[in-house]
Amino acid sequence: MKFKNTTLFTTVVDSPLGAVRLAATDSGLAGAWFDAQRHSPDTTGWQIDDAHPVLRAAATQLGDYFAGRRSHFDLPLDLSHGTAFQQAVWQALLNIPTGQTTSYGRLSAGIGKPSAVRAVGAAVGRNPISVIVPCHRVVGTDGSLTGYAGGVERKSALLTLEGAL
Repeated sequence: MKFKNTTLFTTVVDSPLGAVRLAATDSGLAGAWFDAQRHSPDTTGWQIDDAHPVLRAAATQLGDYFAGRRSHFDLPLDLSHGTAFQQAVWQALLNIPTGQTTSYGRLSAGIGKPSAVRAVGAAVGRNPISVIVPCHRVVGTDGSLTGYAGGVERKSALLTLEGAL
């Protein structure tokens, strides 16, 4: 993921599933990546800012989520760094209720692109805001835990935490 022509602020927070790098722009939360997650961005030039209000809010809400005190996030999001198609997929992910899953095929149909299952899968895999934009709730047609940029073990843990497994 390329973040162009914008200043990114970052911090790293701990979670039960490993460290999470958070990133924000002036418009909102732009990223949340687990350590060693596929498709992690190059953070060269990002400004460390542990006091940034969006990053602090994200850290607090993630802490509450992992402690079982929160099932929904209330954060401004900046998803503008993806293509129009990716942004449509990421917006659709936000509509998957906590404790439920959907398939790549249903997600494709839901955005009006029923034949674009592979492209939807690729966009899901490039979701820049793990956990908060719940790509972990997308499973194979048979319910299998296929793919997750943060690792299938984390996907399983997140779905277990939400009561979907």
